[in-house]
Amino acid sequence: MEDLLARMVQLQQQQYQQQQLLQLQQQQQQYQQLLEIMLKKFENTSGSFLSDSIANSIGEFIHNQEEGTTFAAMEEPWIEINPTSIMNYKRYFNKTSLHRKPSAIRLLTSIFFENPTEIISMAGGMPNNSLFPILSGTFQLRDGTSLTINEADMERALQYSMTEGFPELIDWIDMLQKDIHGLPLQNCTDDRKSKTIITAGSQDGLSKMYEAVISENDYILIETPCYSGTLCAIKPLRPRFLNISTDKDGIIPSELLRALSRWSPLDAKNPNSDIPKILFMVPTGGNPTGVNYSLERKKEIYEIARTYDLLIIEDDPYYYLQFSQDYIPSFLSMDVDGRVLRSDSFSKLLSAGLRCGILTGPKYVIEQILLHMQTSVVHASGLAQMLILRILEKWGLDGFKKHAIKSAEFYKERCQFTIETAEKYLKGIAEWNKPAGGMFLWLKLVGVTDTSRLIMEKAIKKKVLFLPGNAFLYDDTKPCPYIRVAFSKNSDKEIIIAFQRLAELVKEHRGY
Repeated sequence: MEDLLARMVQLQQQQYQQQQLLQLQQQQQQYQQLLEIMLKKFENTSGSFLSDSIANSIGEFIHNQEEGTTFAAMEEPWIEINPTSIMNYKRYFNKTSLHRKPSAIRLLTSIFFENPTEIISMAGGMPNNSLFPILSGTFQLRDGTSLTINEADMERALQYSMTEGFPELIDWIDMLQKDIHGLPLQNCTDDRKSKTIITAGSQDGLSKMYEAVISENDYILIETPCYSGTLCAIKPLRPRFLNISTDKDGIIPSELLRALSRWSPLDAKNPNSDIPKILFMVPTGGNPTGVNYSLERKKEIYEIARTYDLLIIEDDPYYYLQFSQDYIPSFLSMDVDGRVLRSDSFSKLLSAGLRCGILTGPKYVIEQILLHMQTSVVHASGLAQMLILRILEKWGLDGFKKHAIKSAEFYKERCQFTIETAEKYLKGIAEWNKPAGGMFLWLKLVGVTDTSRLIMEKAIKKKVLFLPGNAFLYDDTKPCPYIRVAFSKNSDKEIIIAFQRLAELVKEHRGY
């Protein structure tokens, strides 16, 4: 009898799976029809990606579907086809990452530092502080004041500490993130809950994220041109790049959809599908373009990410260097799903050499990165964390904001002078768009098809350096007419001389 019941259950399960497969195939067909209509409409429609004409056409299509289908009951825009309330984070991570286990030493270290006065620890291999030669330190600040790290703080700064960072520093950063980005999921109680950690520089934190989510032959979505450091970190992982074109407002939504059109959003539920899972962007003061993603563009991209269940990596080191003080809201600020990992940097505001970065995102994602940190960098520099903490405490939130505005105004002035100098010396030599933030001007050299040889061979002889544009392309063997100009550190005189030499170089290349 038991065998008969088991057989009956098995047959019922098979029948149910067949029905589910049939429904899935029908939904995929419907989605492809919908996508074709949307793309056709977008190509013939100016204005917003989610324009009224597109929404109306999609609404008519949905209305005409047979009752009971996925689309028939929808009252929200088409982008809400697959609303995601519970994220399946495991699908984003590769086997190596999922096999990582907590370090017992790191766990015990955290327990000790949470209760240092109550616990006698003989677990960790901490060296004796009495043998460290540094006792305390005083730092002179540019505002004429000084900052002292006393003996107790120095002892703590020089010793091993918690992998996630000093708790007081994390609390301060959480306060900042809440103030600037809102943190919609801060009070969430599951894996989507916002969590912040301090990394050994933002680049190291991001590199660990790439290693955790990318496997060989995975498809990944990146903006083009793309920050060269990201390409150097990702290429050895041997994924398949889907390069998405950009304009003055960031990634072009129709191009993102076109890259995704070979898949259905339903493929994200299929563990055997090769549908892309990751979307990488530098949305502010883009490196190398200087582009700021507009708010409307960010909303459109986020809704596409929801539809295809993409995890967004928001690398935003230039967020506080926007040339308008009305900061464009971040992807993190609109993240109601828990699909955004945000990277911030102290390098552009406090010090590039201290090597402390910030990662903020869903608890599950952050904890996977922590597992890697436990067995690699262990934690960010304690001395750097202590120094940053005391500076931020001295400034307070308002003081930090004033410093950020001062920094942005400085780079805005540097940018303006660079453009004025380009207009004087590079007219007819180069073309450019005015940056909206950051530290870079993206120049297209007129009459030059490949800047790589021009810069790497000839510019060096003229004692001037720029970064060839092919460094920002996945295939860096392809010719590229662009160069990146960094205007952050050079004097007025140096910028003038550099552009004079660049003009001579291009003219010689043209043959006159």
